[in-house]
Amino acid sequence: MILYLTGEYGMATTEAAKIILLWSAATNFFPLVGAFVADSYTGRFPLIGFGSSTSLLGMLLLWLATIIQPECDKSTEVCQPTTPLQLTLLYSFFTLTSIGAGGVRSSCLAFAADQLQLNTTSRTATSALETLFNWYYCSIMLAYFLSQSFLVFIQTKYGWQIGFGVSVVAMALSVLVAAFRNRHVDLSSEEHIISYYHETGSSCSIPSQKLRYLNKACATSDPKRDLTLEGKSRSPWKLCRVQQVEDLKSLVNVLPICSTGIILSLVTASQASFIVLQASAMDRRTFIQGFEIPPGSYSVFMITSFVLFLVIYEIVVVPLVSWIIRKPFRLGVMVRMGVGISVSVLCISSLATVEYVRRKRARDEGGTMLSAMWLSPYMILGGISEAFLAIAQNEFLYSELPKSMSSVATTLSGLGLAASSIVSSWIITVVDIATCRSWITEDIDEGHLDYYYWLVAALSLLNVLYFVWCSKGYGKCKSDADN
Repeated sequence: MILYLTGEYGMATTEAAKIILLWSAATNFFPLVGAFVADSYTGRFPLIGFGSSTSLLGMLLLWLATIIQPECDKSTEVCQPTTPLQLTLLYSFFTLTSIGAGGVRSSCLAFAADQLQLNTTSRTATSALETLFNWYYCSIMLAYFLSQSFLVFIQTKYGWQIGFGVSVVAMALSVLVAAFRNRHVDLSSEEHIISYYHETGSSCSIPSQKLRYLNKACATSDPKRDLTLEGKSRSPWKLCRVQQVEDLKSLVNVLPICSTGIILSLVTASQASFIVLQASAMDRRTFIQGFEIPPGSYSVFMITSFVLFLVIYEIVVVPLVSWIIRKPFRLGVMVRMGVGISVSVLCISSLATVEYVRRKRARDEGGTMLSAMWLSPYMILGGISEAFLAIAQNEFLYSELPKSMSSVATTLSGLGLAASSIVSSWIITVVDIATCRSWITEDIDEGHLDYYYWLVAALSLLNVLYFVWCSKGYGKCKSDADN
């Protein structure tokens, strides 16, 4: 996207980077809004359908934008001024895909987790939940891999219209699949809902359209019990108020741990635009004669690292260690989060080192380009870091927050991504002002992107200390206690 904005719309690097970061922030914030809507009003599956349809509309507008985009002179890199219609289509795409993400990302994982029978023993439930999260993220990483390799290749070889057209077709297929599954999936999760509200005695968080069913079901099992607020439960308003306070307390308690993911996302996701620019200025040739890896495809190494690590951990490490110690083995969520945050320091430090060497060679050796494969250490460590933290944090939030907040629980980590995008945009602005635009420049050979990376590395080191302090203050979490 940064190549599209700078190349086809003539935007400056910092301007394009800020737009993408704000888009990323919105895309990761709206799932929290969607989670509230799903938990309180619509349910999860209808919101998935709404989000998919809205994303499809956004992709259609982006495809239309490629047809009437500004004309640019590739030799001089000068583009015609953008028209209001062109900007409307472009920014409508950003808006609609962010809203669509709010529907899909807020509900998919929580909907899947709700299908598990977590009324079994604690150890079995914890193992099943971690396995679900692992394979769910593997499927997402497979999608990322295809988009960053196959889709980028099409965009590079055949142009933006065909490349974004393929995205439209893929999104249309997604909507059709969701519509087809609507007739075959159990949308109510009735047994889980009833068992939860029998255990807690709370009805205030039940979506209004489900109350009629719950009254009927609970009357069958206990004729004296009525879950409606207008029913005959004792002091229902007092009960609801107490439950809401408990939910809020649970949310406040997990926020410090959740906030530690902001800096890690700053290390990985928020540097994507600069990685593309770095790769563009490096030697991208491969052992295949005449084939160069597109600049936008290098993130596939991080995705591959993420998936391989999860597969090895789930299929090899866990069974092997369990066999050796003669009992089920799982690393606690706090341990996994701590390892992920620590690895992020090494991750961004390797990137800063590579950028220093790349820039020095480009300036001192007459434009000699460093091989882009030197970005691999950053990608590999970034994938491992994300694999440790992202899944553990989602498992932590889903386990620690009340059942009535399960959609919110699976989207809070996305709020950290949104915050990291905003923080990254703010840091870029401050760095630009403080350094008189000498660190982040149009020609990265003339700038000091390595200095910017070392600044992020220092923040990552402070984040490790912050996590240790937060984890000690929080104490032992439920899933770790069960183990």
